[in-house]
Amino acid sequence: MLHAIPTDQLGPLGEPMARAVSACVHCGFCLATCPTYRELGQEMDTPRGRIVLMKEVLEGKMSFEAAQPHVDRCLGCLACEPACPSGVPYRDLISPFRALAASKMQRSPMERARRFMTAQTVPYAGRFRLAAWMGKVGKLVPVPEALRPMLDLIPDVIPPAQSWKKVYPAFGEKRARVALLLGCAQQVLDPDINTATIEVLTRNGVEVIIPPSQGCCGGLAWHTGALEAAQKFARKNLDAFPADVDAILTNAAGCGSAMHEYHLVLRGTPDEARAETFRHRVMDVSAFLAKLGLREPLCQMKIKAAYHDACHLANAQNVRRQPRELLNSIPGLQLMEFADAHLCCGSAGTYNLDQPEIAASLGLQKAGSVISTGAEIVVSGNIGCLTQLKMHLKKLGSSIQVKHTLQVLRDAMRTSS
Repeated sequence: MLHAIPTDQLGPLGEPMARAVSACVHCGFCLATCPTYRELGQEMDTPRGRIVLMKEVLEGKMSFEAAQPHVDRCLGCLACEPACPSGVPYRDLISPFRALAASKMQRSPMERARRFMTAQTVPYAGRFRLAAWMGKVGKLVPVPEALRPMLDLIPDVIPPAQSWKKVYPAFGEKRARVALLLGCAQQVLDPDINTATIEVLTRNGVEVIIPPSQGCCGGLAWHTGALEAAQKFARKNLDAFPADVDAILTNAAGCGSAMHEYHLVLRGTPDEARAETFRHRVMDVSAFLAKLGLREPLCQMKIKAAYHDACHLANAQNVRRQPRELLNSIPGLQLMEFADAHLCCGSAGTYNLDQPEIAASLGLQKAGSVISTGAEIVVSGNIGCLTQLKMHLKKLGSSIQVKHTLQVLRDAMRTSS
């Protein structure tokens, strides 16, 4: 697409945004994959429509305020990227544009307050746990309508806090040494995912390092336009994770995707080269284990399991085959696929808070698709998706269990020992 974007006036992120715009040929292959187009049916709520809007803003022909409602409605699920025959790097446009918009426009006082509360709690496990407990009380008292979606996401039972050692030695012969990102919301909503991940890795001969000074991946900040906060989180992790490991592992799709974009987050800073090296060492745990191979025997589990592709695992990291291979290695487990599996579940970081009606519609559709398979459990690789699925399966009165891929593998290993 031809453009007249003044990249020299837009800072370090101007060039990546312009390249993404120029790659788009306006063909429309992205429309069928876009959840918001399915929901709203508007051209401006499609990837190509948003690209045109952002191009117009970057060229100075349209105000940020005019484009922002449609840009805000983008889930950032990146389903458009694998569908695009021209290879438009949409991720190089949407997050940088949001960062630019954040410095150019004002939001309503209530929206600013909600975004501030989210930014000051979710990325910090201790604060988020306290906020979750306070939110349970808040469910029983009247609150502003804008804050209600935040409370709806809080589970009825908050799991007890867990802690992890700095080093977990491999069982038997050591095959690899890795460092693990613990995540932030995950430590509160389902800390057992980290415990299961460590157990599966160590029992398969992998030494696991837990860097004590690690922090949030920065994904929440990056995808909502808070560039300075995202850079702060990225630098913290660049300093925290050791160089003498075979891989830096994540067990949350959103975290892995964000860390893969550190080179963009830190573009134009002295840390850009370091970020470029760092991101190539980041792997999702399912991709790592599929490549390494499972050494530990697995017991038979006669169960029907539906697998849900987390968008930031399938679309952002191209990890689709590996989780399925791991699950299919469990004797007796029948892996189920379901309709419209490529569509986002509506979680997408803070999307439940920013666009609650669209998020709820997508969540209910996804839960309904899972139920239609007849599965007994649904498995995914992202805490946001797991939380969304739990909430909407419960709303539909379903008893289907929701588990992380590594929790299912851990359970199969425990039973076999």
